Order: sequence, then structure tokens, then C-alpha cells
Amino acid sequence: MSSLPLEGKVALVTGASRGLGKAVALSLARAGARLVLASRDVDSLKQTADEISAAGTKASVFKVDVTQEQQILELEKKVADECGRIHILVNNAGMNIRKPCTEFALDEWRQVLETNLTSAFLMCRAFVPLMKGQGYGRILNMTSIMSHIALPGRTAYCASKAGLLGFTRALALELAPDKITVNGISPGPFATEINTAVLQNPELNQQFISRIPLARWGNADEVGNLAVYLCSESAGFITGTDLLIDGGWTAQ
Repeated sequence: MSSLPLEGKVALVTGASRGLGKAVALSLARAGARLVLASRDVDSLKQTADEISAAGTKASVFKVDVTQEQQILELEKKVADECGRIHILVNNAGMNIRKPCTEFALDEWRQVLETNLTSAFLMCRAFVPLMKGQGYGRILNMTSIMSHIALPGRTAYCASKAGLLGFTRALALELAPDKITVNGISPGPFATEINTAVLQNPELNQQFISRIPLARWGNADEVGNLAVYLCSESAGFITGTDLLIDGGWTAQ
């Protein structure tokens, strides 16, 4: 790939305020993309935007709850006015509630499903029209190794991520005639804020690492680099699939 494979492209990333979403946004920016950042945490988004600007790329910040249909419709209008079109959509916003199925309140179940799955549908429904007609488009849905395997206490999360993988495959077939590819990225264990409690506990940390064949946590930039490749022209024949990046976890 060229040093700036995404130059001239506009990329919208949800949940870009921290963790893997932030890493993906920064990687796309370093590859030349102009970024649109969306999250409920606007203060942290501004920090991400500052880092992108320091790298010489423009970034816009929008506060939005991606589970709210009206807020997404308003975001679409703002992005259309400011950017005209988008080329890349990364549905990264997500959450998890860990507890036995029998202890879930219905509202908690719905919160996980709406954040991890319904939000991707709402974002794609709103922004795919801004991607069509260009002969190029990329949608990345942040799935999870829990799209493929399961752990106890993750019923809502596993259901949402398995559903997101199915949505990804079906949408890829719908959008193939428009030359818009749709793929999932399934991260395994990464050293991000969500795993701070484990990372700071030497015993738990070692137990976790012992289950990873490559014997280390993933680095967020590794997901960012994968996203850049999938969004590049070089990956134009990859669609409707899911890329596992998990240190070998699911190969066991």
C-alpha cells in the first residue's frame, strides 16, 4: 500500500473516544483519511481529535448516542452538510454487562443489544446512502471473538455480537453491487481500558495470558492497522467475512 492509502477519504468512527475505537480512528487518520468522530463522551472525543489534528489530518466531533434513532438522523444531516459524503463507516460503539442470564433485567438485555447490534443497523441505514455512487465504500463492524465462541455470564454480549456478524454478512451481499465492502473485525484480549482491572492484577493477568497462544495481550494499534488494510483499495475483494485478531485464542 502507499504511505497514505486513504488520502481523500472521509471516515466516520463511532465510540472513538477511547480504546479500540480511538486506535482505529488514529490509524485511519495516519493513513490520510479525514475523520468524523462520534460518541457520548464529547470531552474524550476532543482529545482524540486533537491527536488527529497534531498528525496533520482534520477531525470533526459529534456528541451522539448511537442507540437513539433521532440522534443518528440528526448526525447524518450534520455530516452531509459538512462533508457531503462519507467513504468509510466503522461501527465500534459497544458495551457489556456480565452476569448470569437469570439475573438480567429486560432493560439491561435491551441496552446491550441496542448498543452492540441495533446501533450498527441504525448507522448503516442512515449513512449507506451517503456512500453509494462512488464505486468505493467500506463498512467495518467491530464484532468480537464472542461472535464465534462463548463464556459464561456473557449471554447478552454473545447474542449481540453473533447477531452483528450475521448482519455483516447479509449487508455485504446487499451492498456488493455498489462496490461497498462490509466486514467484521473480531478482537480478542486487548490491553485497553475495559481490561484495566485484569491488567493491574498480576495473578489474574497471568491467568489470562496463559490462555493466549501468543502469550501476550494485543496492542490496540494492531486493530488499527488491520482496519486501514481493510479500508484500502488492496482489500477490495474482501467482503462478508470476519477477521479474527486474537493471538490464537479461538484456534484452540
